[in-house]
Amino acid sequence: MSKSISVGVIGAGIMGEALIAALISYGVDPQLVTISEKRKERADELASRYGIKVDDIEKNVSTADALLLVVKPQDMFGVLEQIKSSINTAAVVVTFAAGKKIAFISDALGTSNPVVRVMPNTATLVGAGMAAISLGDGVSAEQTNFVTGFLAATGKVVQVPEDLQDAVTATSGSGPAYFFRFVEAMVDSAQELGLSSEVATQLTVQTIVGAAKLLEESGKSATTLRENVTSPNGTTAAALASFDDAQISKIVATAMKAARDRSQELA
Repeated sequence: MSKSISVGVIGAGIMGEALIAALISYGVDPQLVTISEKRKERADELASRYGIKVDDIEKNVSTADALLLVVKPQDMFGVLEQIKSSINTAAVVVTFAAGKKIAFISDALGTSNPVVRVMPNTATLVGAGMAAISLGDGVSAEQTNFVTGFLAATGKVVQVPEDLQDAVTATSGSGPAYFFRFVEAMVDSAQELGLSSEVATQLTVQTIVGAAKLLEESGKSATTLRENVTSPNGTTAAALASFDDAQISKIVATAMKAARDRSQELA
């Protein structure tokens, strides 16, 4: 699938905009990207910002070679009902709706369109995302390369069997919120120890940014890096011991299982 294909984007929220930016960064001509969005002012804003086109949803899906469905899970069935009689039956359909299976998309459309299911995360918005894709029947190598190619412009991409998408949701999909909650707790605790809100925030955020960069670039495992910074009977060892006493591994495992289970319920 070349970069000179027509791409339709349904939904112009924050994630929709991030994907539009990724398509253009990947090399798709902005004039080949068409957005359909019920909020006219939002659609016009994106058209002005990125040089893309705006059209009604039925016309958009009839000409798109790749169709990106970036709508809320609860809105997906209504959108599929609206487009099923107009869709280009050769188009690859790429769905970003959490919990909605490939079979759900295919059955609602009632067409033979190949479907790719994607679970992105919020870091997509800053080009540091983590996306996992699953392929439905009939997705060609060319279509796969196109999807993985433009998603790579938003961060990193892995391919998993669809039955593992709920585990992906619990890991990278919901994962940024776990990180943000931990930052909140560190900032609050630093203030309780006497630091100002501004200083506590700066210390915490930069510490975690630096730790993440070290983890990514050092080539060492999290276990090795943790051991390297932990002196026996030192301050770090004392803090980590309190984590272990609170059963941090069990806390995290329970939380991720709850996210996985909820993802399965939403299917």
